[in-house]
Order: sequence, then C-alpha cells, then structure tokens
Amino acid sequence: MSDQARRFLDDVLREPETLEHVLDLYEGVRSPLGPLELDGISRVRFVGMGSSRFAALPVASMLRALGFDAAAERSSSFAGTPAGEEVLAVCISANGETAETIEHAERHRGLSRVVAVTNKPESSLARVADVVLPLEAGEETGGVACRTYQATLVVLLRLAARLGADLPDLRPAVAAARTLRDARDAWLERALELLGGSLAVVAPQERISSAEQGALVFREGPRLPADACETGDWAHVDVYLTRRPGYRALLFAGSRFDPTFVEWMRRRGGAFVAVGGDVEGAALTIAHGASHPLCALLVETTVAELIAAELWSRSLHDG
Repeated sequence: MSDQARRFLDDVLREPETLEHVLDLYEGVRSPLGPLELDGISRVRFVGMGSSRFAALPVASMLRALGFDAAAERSSSFAGTPAGEEVLAVCISANGETAETIEHAERHRGLSRVVAVTNKPESSLARVADVVLPLEAGEETGGVACRTYQATLVVLLRLAARLGADLPDLRPAVAAARTLRDARDAWLERALELLGGSLAVVAPQERISSAEQGALVFREGPRLPADACETGDWAHVDVYLTRRPGYRALLFAGSRFDPTFVEWMRRRGGAFVAVGGDVEGAALTIAHGASHPLCALLVETTVAELIAAELWSRSLHDG
C-alpha cells in the first residue's frame, strides 16, 4: 500500500473516535453553538465546495421542511444570496482557506450573521466570521476529506436542532461506525469483487450527501469513474447506463424508491451492494446497525471510504 493510500485508510479507521469526540463537544451548555444568536433568522444559506457543500444538502432539506428559506450553495456561484439581517450564512471549509468560501463570507460580513464551520479555528475564514464552529476532527494525513466530512455533518445537524429540527439520539452512530470498521473483513473482499472499477453510488434524497461523498472518494482516491444519484431520480437519469454490460452500484438503502431501482437492475442484469438494510436482489448487504436515518447518514459513507482505500492501494500496486 502506498504511503498516501495507507494514510487515507488510517484516517478512515479513526472515524469512530472522531465522531464520538465531536458529539461530546457539541452537547450541553459548553457547546460552541452557545454564543450563536438565531433570533429573526428566516433564511439559511450553507456555502461551501465539494464535501463541505455535500454535508449541508440534507440539513438544508430538513430546514426547508420546517419553513425556513434554506439552501446549500456552491461558494463559487457568481450570483449568491443577497446579504441581510434575516440571513444566516454558514460558510464551510475544513481547512478554512477555500478562496471561494472566504470571498462569499466577506460578502455577508457585517450584513448577515456569518458562521464559519472549519477544522482550523485560526484560519482566514474564521477571521471573517461572527461565530466559529470548530470541527476538531484532527489532521487528515491522507489528503481526502473523511473525518472532517463526518464532523461537519454532526455540527450542521446540531445547528439544525438549534433552529428547531427534531433530532434523534445520535450516539448509536458511534457503535455503528465501530461495527463497519471492526467487521470489514467479513464484507470488504466480496464488495471489491462485485463493484469492480466503475460504479454508481445511490442514496435517498434525505441522505443525498452520502451518494455525493461516496462517489467523490472513489474519484479522489483510486481515481475511478463514479457517479452519484438520488434513488428516485435514478430511474429518470441513470437507468439508461444499465444497458451497458457490467453496470454496478453501491446503494444506501432506505428510499421508498428502492423497489423501482431493484426492478430495473433485475431486468438489465446489473449488480449492486446494499448498505444499511436488506434490499431484495442485493448481491451483498453490509449492515451497520444504525436504525435511524440520521445515524446512518453519519456512518454509511465509511463503506465507500473503506472500499476506495483498498482499491486505491491495489491500483497503485498493480501499476
């Protein structure tokens, strides 16, 4: 295994402890969310690039369901949301130095309430924010966002709770993360055989970030073609790819549209691995024990990361 692939794997294997630490940090009266004033907020804009924006997608959906004008925007957007006193601008960058995100924060500075979500509280982004929400995920030496992505989800979910979202107990996610890590020898080799070198990653709308992040780690680590799709939309935009022989997918289970996905895969002879729940027709099911969808949201991408780390290692060895 190359040094960088090994470091990425080491980062992934440390996820349960990181998750537990961040959950502890954002509980109780000492939570970094304490100083954040939210009275009068009606518009919430999550702003980031890549994994940072992916993590905000399900949280923005939760807030829209509560009646907020909420969205997850790319910070590279030329025409972003106008600043205003009713706007909460949540600017997300793990290293705190993403130029597009800093520029967006500066547009809102002094006009909106600006929150920086970052792993580097001393960063440039933090310096232009009213409140800093630290990730405290530690250094990711493999160069691929995994622990910071997971920590960002925790922070944004806790922020959503401050705005009125009803969150379950997220603690079971820690045990689920350990299950995936410690039991990986029971499923990893079979998953590698099934998925091959090009695949789709599919997830329900409520957890669309898992599909986006899962596909990204395949592209970023082992440099494999990978496509993210929402389960319901899959039958409208990605089903056409199943006409090519050898179509493979990683399915994060739990959508009411899972049966439609399964029927098309059966018709076209595609194979898929299901994560998190039994899905009829799956060639392999990987359980993690997180029964609540928001707990699953925090841990299911670990499956994609572990597979990607092994594929990365093997591709370098073969090369």
